[in-house]
This record gives sequence, C-alpha cells and structure tokens, in this order.
Amino acid sequence: MKAQTQNETNEKRFRVVIFGSARIEKGDPTWNLVYDLAKSIAIEGMDLVTGGGPGLMDAASEGHNAGDISQKANSIGLQIKLPNTQRDAHHIDIMKEFYRFSTRLDNFIELANAVVVAPGGIGTLLELCYTWQLMQVKMISHIPIILIGDMWSDFGVWIKNWALKNNFLDKKDFRLLHLVNNYTDALKILKNAHKKNTKS
Repeated sequence: MKAQTQNETNEKRFRVVIFGSARIEKGDPTWNLVYDLAKSIAIEGMDLVTGGGPGLMDAASEGHNAGDISQKANSIGLQIKLPNTQRDAHHIDIMKEFYRFSTRLDNFIELANAVVVAPGGIGTLLELCYTWQLMQVKMISHIPIILIGDMWSDFGVWIKNWALKNNFLDKKDFRLLHLVNNYTDALKILKNAHKKNTKS
C-alpha cells in the first residue's frame, strides 16, 4: 500500500469508477475484461475507484496495480460493511468504509470523472441507475457512463422497447449511455473524457 491518506481522495485527479459484480471469479472472461481495462486506465495515469470488495472489484484493483508501473495512480476502495463480511479487494491504496449504501453512492459520484459499469446484479443496477438519474436531471454532468460487456445489449433493447417507447425517458437520456463490448472502445471514451477534463 502506498504511503497516502484518505485526504488525498480530495485532490484534483481524473478518477474512473468501476462498478460490477462481487460474484464473478478470476478466470471468467468478464473478470479478464475488467482487469485489462483497469490495467490500461493505470497506464494512462488515471485513478481507479471501486467498491473495495471481491469479484470484479478485485479484477479492477489487481489490473490497475499491474498497470501502475510508475506508482503514481491511486486505487481507492469505498467498501460497504455488510452482515456477511466480504473479502477485501487486493491492491487498494486508499480504503474508506461505509455503513449506508446512500452515503457510499454519493461518495462514488463525488469522486467520479467517468463511470464504467460491468455486468452485475442488484447492487450494480442500483449504482448504474443512480448515476444515470443524476445525469438525467443535470445534478452531475460531463461524466461518461460506459456499459461494458454482453449483458448490457439486452438491457439497451429493454430500455428502448419499454421505457423509451412509452416516453418514460427521452432519447437524449438514452444517449447518456455508451454501450461497448471490449476494453479498447471503453478506453477511447475514457481518454477523450480525460483530455477534456485536463483542458477545463
């Protein structure tokens, strides 16, 4: 662990939040996908923010550590304390603990310059929808929401056939989501957002 404090989470840095399932284990193609993306994020000098737990959170932190050759990018874990205590992810530089999902979600948003949502269950859907709604009502802006993995193509079809078709949201709301199937396409979006963020 690097010699850093939690106060460093307030520095002006470009941070990518990665959400995803705690149940996907090492060796799964989605685990490898998240690992490769997080490694590339570190190579670009971007910080990583995850839930600090196992599964895809561990894939992200392990990949980010592998790509952080210069030891200049931070890996931040925002962990929720649950009755069934989860194993911590490895390679976290800064860890914060939360007892309420709502407070933890707000901390994710406060830190995020970009959000990547990998496959997952109820918790991942909560994180996606919370971020998406804040973008919809313009409480946050200029934060790309990238949905990576095969799972999200069906989600996109469902949104179009139900929510969009019935005018529960606008086309511009749907366009806030970027659906990609590989980490190179995700990285292109992140690098573009990083470039814009640096200029602002």
